[in-house]
Amino acid sequence: MTSLLKKLTLINRLRTGGRALDPRARVAVGAALVLGAATLLVPLLTPGNAAAASADVVISQVYGGGGNSGATLTNDFIELSNRGAAPVDLTGWSVQYASAAGTSWAATALSGSLAPGAHYLIQEAAGAGGSTPLPTPDASGSIAMSATSGKVALATVATALSCGATCSAASEVRDFIGYGTANDFETAAAPVLSNTTADLRADGAADTDNNAVDFTAGTPDPRNSGGTSPSPTPTPTRLAIHEIQGAAHRSPVTGELVSTGGVVTAVASNGFWIQDPAPDADPATSEGLHVFTSRTPTVAVGDAVTVSGTVGEFRPGGSATNLTTTELDSPQVTVTATGVPLPAPTRVGPGGLVAPVQPRTDAPGDIEKSSTFDIGHNALDFYESLEGMLVEVDDAVATGPTNSFGETPVIPGGTVAPRSARGGVLYSYDNPNTARIILSSSLVDVPAANVGDSYPGPVTGILDYNFSNWMLDVVATPTLNPGGLRPETTRRQLPLELSVATYNVQNLAPTDPQAKFDRLAAGLVTNLAAPDIVSLEEIQDNSGATDDGTVAANLTLDKLVAAIRAAGGPAYQYREIDPVNDTTGGAPGGNIRVAFLFRTDRGVSFVDKPGGDATTPVGVQRVRGQAQLTVSPGLIDPGNAAWSDSRRPLVAQFRFLGRDLIVVGNHFTSKGGDDPLMGRFQPPERVSEAQRHLQAAAVRGFVDQVRAADPGAAVVLLGDLNDFEFSQTADILVGDGYLTDLPRTLPASQRYSYVFEGNSQVLDHILVSQALACEPFQYDIVHVNSEFTDQTSDHDPQVVRFPLFPLGGLLGLLHC
Repeated sequence: MTSLLKKLTLINRLRTGGRALDPRARVAVGAALVLGAATLLVPLLTPGNAAAASADVVISQVYGGGGNSGATLTNDFIELSNRGAAPVDLTGWSVQYASAAGTSWAATALSGSLAPGAHYLIQEAAGAGGSTPLPTPDASGSIAMSATSGKVALATVATALSCGATCSAASEVRDFIGYGTANDFETAAAPVLSNTTADLRADGAADTDNNAVDFTAGTPDPRNSGGTSPSPTPTPTRLAIHEIQGAAHRSPVTGELVSTGGVVTAVASNGFWIQDPAPDADPATSEGLHVFTSRTPTVAVGDAVTVSGTVGEFRPGGSATNLTTTELDSPQVTVTATGVPLPAPTRVGPGGLVAPVQPRTDAPGDIEKSSTFDIGHNALDFYESLEGMLVEVDDAVATGPTNSFGETPVIPGGTVAPRSARGGVLYSYDNPNTARIILSSSLVDVPAANVGDSYPGPVTGILDYNFSNWMLDVVATPTLNPGGLRPETTRRQLPLELSVATYNVQNLAPTDPQAKFDRLAAGLVTNLAAPDIVSLEEIQDNSGATDDGTVAANLTLDKLVAAIRAAGGPAYQYREIDPVNDTTGGAPGGNIRVAFLFRTDRGVSFVDKPGGDATTPVGVQRVRGQAQLTVSPGLIDPGNAAWSDSRRPLVAQFRFLGRDLIVVGNHFTSKGGDDPLMGRFQPPERVSEAQRHLQAAAVRGFVDQVRAADPGAAVVLLGDLNDFEFSQTADILVGDGYLTDLPRTLPASQRYSYVFEGNSQVLDHILVSQALACEPFQYDIVHVNSEFTDQTSDHDPQVVRFPLFPLGGLLGLLHC
C-alpha cells in the first residue's frame, strides 16, 4: 500500500463549525478507506466538505453591489443572526472575504455580544453610487466585495485565514457561504448576485450546510442588532439522555432545544461528557452524551449538572463516510452537586457485552437512514448504543501498533478471533474484527504498544467515534505489559540459491533523514540477508515531494546503495525508468516508482536491452526457444488507462548461473476512496478495486506473452499489490494456476505484511511461474515493521529463495 493512504486515514481530525482544534487533529488526506490503503499526502478539503452546521451564529445575508450602477444602497454588507438560545460573544471573531477563485482573505474584526434571535450588521466598502446608507452598523470594514460571486467566512479568529481555497472546512470557520461561481462553498454555491440582489437566509431556518438550499437571492434587507428585537428565549424541552440519544444513529430531536441532567464523567479541552445515573431498561439507547462547549469547560468530573442546549450531530472531519456523534451545542450549564459517584462503566468483551461479528447485516446503504437498529446483530448499532458512556475493556491486547497520534487498536482479553502467529488479528471479509476498539490518548497518556502487548486489568474511558472507528477516550493511564515481540530475520541464501525480495520503502527521498536510509539498509543487510534482487516500491525522485518537474531518482537510489554498503552489505547496482512527471500518483511531485536493486558479487547479471522509457511498452520475443524481453528494463503497456495516476510495472531480465529470470515489479493503485470498514455506508463499497482488476489483467496478459514464448520461463511477479491474498485482484493474476501467489502457500496465521488499524492483512505479494513453483522454494514474510510502533516503513518486506540453475525450469516442470 502506498503508505500515504494510511494517512488518508489521517484526515482532518478537526472539530469544525467553530469548534476548537481536536487534540488529535490530523491534516492529511481526505476520503475514507477500508483496511490499509494508500493515497496522496495532500489535504482533501474540497468544495462541499463543509464545517458542521452552526447551532447559533450564522451568516444571514451577503450583498456586494453597494454603490454600483443601479444600486440603492451605498455600501456592501454582511449580516449575521443568532439562531441559538443563548447570547454569543463575538469578541475576537471576524468576517472574512475572498474573491470567487481567490486564496487570500481580508478580515473585518467583530466585537460585542449577539443576543438570541438578533442580527448583526457589518458594513463594508462603499461604491460611487447609491442613495441610501445602511442602518447603523455593528462593525465596519473596507472590503470591496464582488456584486456577483465571492466567498464569505464567519471565523472565530481575527487573523486572516490561511486555508486558501478550502476554507469551508477549516476548523476556525463557524459558517461559510460561497455565492455565484465561487470555488468553495457548503455543498453547493448560493445563487449568483447582481447590483440589486443579496443572498438571504430565512429567519429561524435550519442551517443545512448547503448554501444553495439555505440562501435565496432577493432584495437586500440589512438589519443591525438594534433594528430587530430579540425574540423571547424559548423554553427547552426536558428530556432524559436516552430520549435524546434514541435507538438510532442520529438523535430523534436533532436541532431542538432541550434540557437534561447527568453526572460529568470526563472533561476535554472543548467539552465534557455526562451520563445518567438512572438508566432506562432499553439496552439500545445510550445513557451518555457529549456537551460541546467550544472552550475549556468549568465543570469537573463528579459534578451533577443540568444542561440546556441544541441537539446536534457532529460528523468528524466533515467526511460524509463517517458516522455522527450526538452532542449538545451552545450549552447553558448549571452544577447542582459535586463529588457525585460516577456510574459503573459498562464492560465490553468476554464477561460483558460482546459486539456482533459483522458491522451491519441489514439492507445495504446509509445506516443513518435505516429503519432497523439491531444491537444484537449489527456491531455498528451495538457500539452506537454505548456512545458517550463510560466503558471498560479488560486485559486489552494490542492488535496493531500505537500510531503517531497516540491511538492503539486493541481487543478485549479472551476475545475469540483468527489470530496471527505473533498476536495480531487476521482480517477477512467474513471477519472484519469488530471487537476492535481504538484506545485514544486524547484525555490522558496511554503507553505505546506493539502487537501482542497488553494492558492488564480494566481500561476505562468514554466510548467515542472518530476517524471511522469506535474509540475509547481513556480516562486513567493504564499499565502496559510488553509482549516481547522482536523484528524477524530470515536466513541467508545458499551458494546455489537465488533470493528475490520486495520492499515498500514508504516514499523514500533524498531529503529523508540519513537515519531512515541507515535503518532501511540495516534491514536489507541483516533482516533480509542481502537478497540478490530487490524490488523497491515508493522510490521518490531527487527533489522528493517538491513538484518542480524533477523525475530522475538517481540521488535517492545512490544514497540507499551507499547506506547499504556502509552497513556491511554488498555494492548493489540498480535499474529504474523515470516516469512522465506527475503521472504516478502518490505525493504530488514525488513521482514514486518501482526500482530494482541487484548484486553482481553473487553472479547475478542484468540483461540490459536499450530502448525502455516511460512511454515504450516492453514486449516478448521467442529466441532459441526462450522468452526474451524487447527492452530491459521496460514498462508494461505504459499507455494503458489502467495505470492512470498509478505506477507502471517495471520489467527486467536477469541472469543467474546461466539461467534467465524475468522479474516484474508492481505497485498497484491504492485503496483510496473505499468506504471505511466501520463507516456510515454498509457494506463498505470498495470502489478502488476496479482499477486494480484492470491492472492485474494487464500484468497477467504480459505474463501470458512470456508463457507463450516459453512455458518453462522463470518469472517472478512481486510488489505492493494493495490487495489481499483472497481478493479478486490476486485471483486474476493467478488465473489458471500458471502463477502461484506465495502468501496463499503459508499457514493462515502467517499471512500478513501490513497491519491497518488493528487488522493484519496481506498487501504485498510474490507470485512465481509454474517452473519456479515446482522447485523447492522457501518463502518468508519478514515481520520487521508493521507490528511495531517504531517503524522504518509501514510494510513488511518478503523474500523467496529457490535454486536457479540452467536445467532448473525443465526439471521443475518434470517434477510437477
